[in-house]
Amino acid sequence: MRSIIKSVVCLLILAAISSALAEDATITYDRLGLKLYSSKNYTESLNYFNQSLEQNSSNVDAWVHRGDAFKALKRYNESIDSYYQAANLDGRKVAAWLGLADVYTTKKDYVNATMAAAKATQYDNKTKSNWLREGSLLQKQGLFKEATPKFDEALKLDAKCKDALYGKALSLVAAGSTREAASALDQLLALDPKHKSAYNLKGQIQESQGKYVEALASYNKALELDPKYSIALNNKMHILLALKKEKDAMDIFLKI
Repeated sequence: MRSIIKSVVCLLILAAISSALAEDATITYDRLGLKLYSSKNYTESLNYFNQSLEQNSSNVDAWVHRGDAFKALKRYNESIDSYYQAANLDGRKVAAWLGLADVYTTKKDYVNATMAAAKATQYDNKTKSNWLREGSLLQKQGLFKEATPKFDEALKLDAKCKDALYGKALSLVAAGSTREAASALDQLLALDPKHKSAYNLKGQIQESQGKYVEALASYNKALELDPKYSIALNNKMHILLALKKEKDAMDIFLKI
């Protein structure tokens, strides 16, 4: 009886040692892969991530890193599969959801990108870039009303976030809330007087209100910052036509 117990104990110890060795191996291979990945040797890094997963197919980090390597190699479908493997093992793995959001965005699949980005925000709502990403993806689908609250959440985390202020202003303009949009732009320009896109958008708001002289001044400000800013040039041309300054408008037309 004692010999049987002793044998069982030995087997348990050997199993524990074997498991520990496998765990060490999967971490080691994953770390080696990360070193190669950081040096942009994506193909070789992929080999190590695969070896890591051969040791332990439940290594969530290795699945994420494998997805990153496939993404860098532009093997997007395989990248998506890897990220989903990670997410299936750990649904709260933010890096997996962010990876999916990035790949789907690259593929211009904004619906799935938004769903993945929303998952990332759900499990990490204290990172403003997650809210910004979600808002931007909603805008790409024309869902401006839905995008505005995402930018507001980013602004709760950082009231001086320029990307959030501009994104919010864009959404408000699309929704017809020009007064609120102008307020957001004023805040943005107070933070960054060299934000050419903000001046251009401000000009568009003024133009929509029939304030052509003010709009012209805003477009000119944008063009002072970037004389080749084509959107502002085009907008300025239309304002000059509205102001009956056809010759000046034609001069711009010939440059565009």
